[in-house]
Amino acid sequence: MSLEIQINNDIKQAMLAKDARKLNALRAIKAALLLEKTGKDVSSGEIPESVELKLLQKLVKQRRESATIYFEQQRPELAEEEVYQAEIIENYLPSQMDEDELKSIVSAIIAETGATSIRDMGKVMGAATKRVAGKADNQLISKIVKELLGV
Repeated sequence: MSLEIQINNDIKQAMLAKDARKLNALRAIKAALLLEKTGKDVSSGEIPESVELKLLQKLVKQRRESATIYFEQQRPELAEEEVYQAEIIENYLPSQMDEDELKSIVSAIIAETGATSIRDMGKVMGAATKRVAGKADNQLISKIVKELLGV
């Protein structure tokens, strides 16, 4: 089932359950998907799965950053709403890899590319983000690459 169909079904369920908080989060996903669908990268009307994953990760990242700002500004009620929406959106992402699993993958990529210093970080990051697309946060990947390359 495509993400768009799944979101529409979940919106219907949230409406029937009268769950306004969940409905807001789902509508935000649907709006982002519709915007992406009308973009110039999508010619067939179907959004590729890789683009959907990047879009969902972007939405989660935005919510987390907003929550951090709200907490800093002593606005816990707004921060909690952002955290809640981020959790709802994360349900549509593949399960995230743990740090140990990610380290082994990045180590293998470093061995494959022959990377030896921080100058090779771009090569390693490119390969790693493709291999674990949607399953790990890029900041965590970057941290592990720097750690393993000895920065």
